[in-house]
Formats: sequence, structure tokens, C-alpha cells
Amino acid sequence: MIMKGKLYLIPSPLGDNDPSEVIPAAVLERIQHITTYVVEEERTVRRYLSRAGLKGHIQELELHVLNEHTTAQEISAMGALFEDGRDVGLISEAGLPAVADPGSALVALCHEKGIEVVPMVGPSSLMLALMGSGMNGQSFAFCGYLPAKTDERRNAIRDIEKISASRKQSQIFIETPYRNDSIFSDLLQHCQASTRICIACNVTMPDAYIKTKTVAEWRRNKVEIGKRPCVFILLAR
Repeated sequence: MIMKGKLYLIPSPLGDNDPSEVIPAAVLERIQHITTYVVEEERTVRRYLSRAGLKGHIQELELHVLNEHTTAQEISAMGALFEDGRDVGLISEAGLPAVADPGSALVALCHEKGIEVVPMVGPSSLMLALMGSGMNGQSFAFCGYLPAKTDERRNAIRDIEKISASRKQSQIFIETPYRNDSIFSDLLQHCQASTRICIACNVTMPDAYIKTKTVAEWRRNKVEIGKRPCVFILLAR
């Protein structure tokens, strides 16, 4: 019988933090004992692991890339990484792996193959934004990324607002940084004046910005988000 290792879901900082500021000691300790990683972007992970205590040992690590371009066949082949009892760490670009992240495909594969999955504690921009928003934390939904095409995105915003109003439910979504200001403009243009919008940028960073205002208030005091990592939360009345 082949002994299989475990898949550890390794959280990473949301920005350029010192890992010890936002990553629990137990996670940093576990990193010291894993030599095989599946990652979304090699350069980012090398920098993170170096700062997390592996400086001088990065070249000894085995890194496999899993991103939006990875094929189903390539993911399936990663099942062999766990043979002979070898543990594997999964690290996404920022925050918790497998949440709005292609790494979820590897987690699904592990469940299919009976490989133990171990999620580890770390920062979630989604939950931290919700915590700081003052919105409904009893009922909420994560909508992921909204459509990139303008008309489809605006229709999605209207639909999300209707769902939020009918269910009294906080709606959480994210965007690629270069479209932050476009989606914010669409929110202010197409949502009701009484709808509340939370903008949560650079969460956990020294320049973190978390503000909740009605659409009417935002229209009077619109901010420029720029390319900062941002979480949007909408709650309609």
C-alpha cells in the first residue's frame, strides 16, 4: 500500500507584510517542513517563503505552478506528488488558497484520491472586509468576480442589488485591480441612492482603507481606488 502525504493549505499575506505580522506561528513552523509546493505564481511564493524563514533554502524547494492556464491533465498528474508520504503545500497569490483561486481544483483532486486536506489559519480579505463593513454578517454571499464586459457587469450589479434587497443579504465581490474604479463608477451610477457600499482596500496593510457609505454619500465624496487590492460589499435597503 502506497502511503500518501497530506495537502496543507498555506495562507499568505494580503500585501507586502512581514509574514510574522499576519501569519500564525503554527503555519510558519509547518512551512519549515514542507519541500514541495503547488503555487499560483513562483516569484511571489519564493519571496514569501524566503521571508517566512526559508531564506537560503529556496533552491531546494520543488515548485509546481497551478493557475488559470493549467490543464485538467496537468492537475490530475499532481496526484503523484503525494506518493511515498510526501506532504505538499498549496499557496495562492494572496490570502487563503482555493478561495476565488484555481488551487481549488487540486483540493478537489485530493478528496477524490483520499488524500487528507489540512486548511491552515490565515488572513481572508473577504472576511476581514465583512467584519469591518458594519453590514449583515448573519447572511452574506460571495459573488466572486463580476463580468468583465461593461453591459454584463452593469446587469450583474442590478441583479446583485435586487437579491440583496429581497434577502437583506450582504453581497461580497472582487475585481482585478485595474478595473476597480470602473466597477465603483458603475455601482454609483446604477445602484439606488440608499444602497450601502463598503470599499475595503489593502486590508491588513499600514494604509488600509475600509469605509461604508450609502451610494448617495459616495456620489458626494467619491474616492479613487486605483490599483489597490479591493473588496466590495453591497447591502441594499
